[in-house]
Amino acid sequence: MATLHFSETADATPEQFVAALTDFGPGREQLFGNSTDEYLEVHNRGPTDADVTEGSHGIWERLHYDWSDPGRVVMTTTDSNLWGGHSGHTYTFTARPDGRTEVDVVVVREGKNLKGRALGAVVGTVGQGILRNAFRKTVQAVDARGSGTDQI
Repeated sequence: MATLHFSETADATPEQFVAALTDFGPGREQLFGNSTDEYLEVHNRGPTDADVTEGSHGIWERLHYDWSDPGRVVMTTTDSNLWGGHSGHTYTFTARPDGRTEVDVVVVREGKNLKGRALGAVVGTVGQGILRNAFRKTVQAVDARGSGTDQI
């Protein structure tokens, strides 16, 4: 099982980041590169939770999103072709006195089959840099969205 933790400082507010994470409309892949529109399916959406399937490149997972705590979004994997067990993502947002936001994410990847365990081992080692860069790009895209500018 791979557990990864990344942090970035964002210009976006916690509310803007939660809004981006919970926007399941077309174009989601512009913010989250591992969530292409062709995989996106919203099964159910409530005021503070959603049941969504998303993915890319042959990897998909069904996630239960919970944003009932305004400073946190918990995404629990409920089904996947690779991930099981304790897999998911937890985003935590802390407003800073300077108006910026500390964004922390913990990603857990527990493979449910041979392919998932192999990919989990890669994610936990050499894949960390790739996921860190993807997270950084997401923060930049959310910042750009919040400021009304295009992503660089």
